[in-house]
Amino acid sequence: DEEAYEVVAELPGVDRKNVKVTLEDGVLSLSGEKRAEETSKNGRVHLVERSYGAFERSFRLGDAVLADKVEARFRDGMLTVRIPKAPEAKPREIEVKE
Repeated sequence: DEEAYEVVAELPGVDRKNVKVTLEDGVLSLSGEKRAEETSKNGRVHLVERSYGAFERSFRLGDAVLADKVEARFRDGMLTVRIPKAPEAKPREIEVKE
């Protein structure tokens, strides 16, 4: 929106402790890891498998952001990162004079 960039990532099965958000030189990076989960029972076989692995995504935002005001929230498998724009990055209307 006009006030901030907002990035939303769906990360089902990922623990908040395994998510990392960084902002450096105008590039927002999201990374993390989903741990493997295996279950088996003796007797009759009961097996649960889930996919796992590391991920990383990067987005170039430009330099006109307020890096010290970035907020990241993780709830119910959804990561939301809000990056406020610096005043010079916000759109403004310029008056046309005669």
